[in-house]
Amino acid sequence: MLLELSITDFAIIEHLDIDFQAGMTVLTGETGAGKSIIIDAVGLLVGGRGSHDLIRTGASKAVIQGSFILHEDNPTYSVLDDLGIDHSDSNVIIERVIFANGRNSCRVNGIMVNIATLKRIGETIVDIQGQNDHQELMRPERHIQLLDDFAEDELTPILKSYQQQYDQFIRLRNLNEKKHQNEKEWAQRVDMLKFQIKEIEAADLHANEDTDLVAERERLNNFQKIHDALLASYEGINGDEDATGSIDSIGSAMSSMQDIEDLDPEYKQISDNLSGAFFALQDVASQISDQLSNLEFDQDRLDQVEQRLNTIYQLKHKYGDSVAQILEYLAKIKKELKQMSGDAEANDDLDNQLAGIKSDLIKAATKITGIRKNWAHKLQKAVHQQLSDLYMDKAVFEVNIQQNRALNRLGADRVEFYIQTNPGEKMLPLVKSASGGELSRIMLALKTMFAKAAGVTSIIFDEVDTGVSGRVAQAIGNKIYTISQKSQVLCITHLPQVAAMSDHHYFIEKQIADNRTTTTIIELTAPQSVAEISRMLSGTTITKLTKEHASELIKLADEEKQKIRA
Repeated sequence: MLLELSITDFAIIEHLDIDFQAGMTVLTGETGAGKSIIIDAVGLLVGGRGSHDLIRTGASKAVIQGSFILHEDNPTYSVLDDLGIDHSDSNVIIERVIFANGRNSCRVNGIMVNIATLKRIGETIVDIQGQNDHQELMRPERHIQLLDDFAEDELTPILKSYQQQYDQFIRLRNLNEKKHQNEKEWAQRVDMLKFQIKEIEAADLHANEDTDLVAERERLNNFQKIHDALLASYEGINGDEDATGSIDSIGSAMSSMQDIEDLDPEYKQISDNLSGAFFALQDVASQISDQLSNLEFDQDRLDQVEQRLNTIYQLKHKYGDSVAQILEYLAKIKKELKQMSGDAEANDDLDNQLAGIKSDLIKAATKITGIRKNWAHKLQKAVHQQLSDLYMDKAVFEVNIQQNRALNRLGADRVEFYIQTNPGEKMLPLVKSASGGELSRIMLALKTMFAKAAGVTSIIFDEVDTGVSGRVAQAIGNKIYTISQKSQVLCITHLPQVAAMSDHHYFIEKQIADNRTTTTIIELTAPQSVAEISRMLSGTTITKLTKEHASELIKLADEEKQKIRA
């Protein structure tokens, strides 16, 4: 449920803070006052498309914030969990900022998200039904999705399984077509991959091998330099025929200090330090001696290293800038070769494999068709009941299902809604026979049935009652109020019958001050609501009679609401 909405510098709105409640809320006001702008703001808040043109003139950005409270079983929480967004309490706070340079900033519970993610979250919270959304019924290709939504509980798992198999079928079919289009090119690619794999594997590369070999080559190439340095160091420590080494001098000093170390603690410290230096030099001398003993120049080893590095260089030239990249490339082409030949290993004939999968798909599609036909009868019955409530009781609604010869990702069905609006007329496609008012009522009938299943907490109707009046308007009001018993409903309307059914009534007004236009909103008290509905009835002049009529309309609406709640 939408609890709070804050809009700043959006279109003609300078700033609005609106608190909403559960139940049915209507927004009324003169045409152009900004009612739909408020709904547009909610739409942007849940991932709708927006641009910098929506920023109020003179402002640098538009800011829209909304606070929603959700039931504990709302599907939004699963989406938030998938995205790693905290929802420790029941509130979900969404903020969207549109900047003058076109950049958007979207946050959900303080975490920045992109617009696609915002839309993914938003569609689980709010469903906006605009005055032109009944045009969805005018697109026959969308009818199958409406039927599938109605049959969701039974159909979805079977359809998902079918679609996974269908995707595999398409992949293999494309693979097969590619293979048949150019057998020679296919064979050449396989041969090349096999050659490259053989060449790289023959080299028996090891991670960081090139680095280790370069270091070894450096040592071999600098043999004389290393030998001279080690020898000079050793003689500097141990001495030679012409000079005494450092270790002898330190040894003499150590002996001298040991003679007096008991006379003073400081002498003792000096003696210990000399002893440490003496034994450390002995260790170093021993290490250098070992290095000198093991040091020898091996021309054969140098040649081997050079040859190995040359092999690696040749492979780098072909397959990557480092041994790591070469090994990565090897893994990649082995995977490609396995993909190209693995299917053939599993089944030497791709055509037979495709035939087997297609046979399974046909069986699954036939099952899907059966499920759709079963739910089509249920949908027809449910729509007839809803249309009867909307004074279209003579209308006959039919879900026409025809099977295509070719399979697609939705199965093998072509679904289209048919309707007979007047007795004696023949059944015609909905797109060819229904008027605007009839389309609005049919869409509202579908929305009534889907409201509970959709799981959304807030449903917004933006002038969906266009093109109707009289008792039909009252029926639409009743239907929208029925939906509000399951989900919070916000409704923009110009019909007094619909406004009278509301639990909460807001009035939107456009004002001009200092040559600037701005929109304001107030929640009407009961007397103010009577006055507003009176205006909606009369047009401009509010009279005692129109007020009485408005009061009577609200009284009748209260009676209708009691019947619905019963």
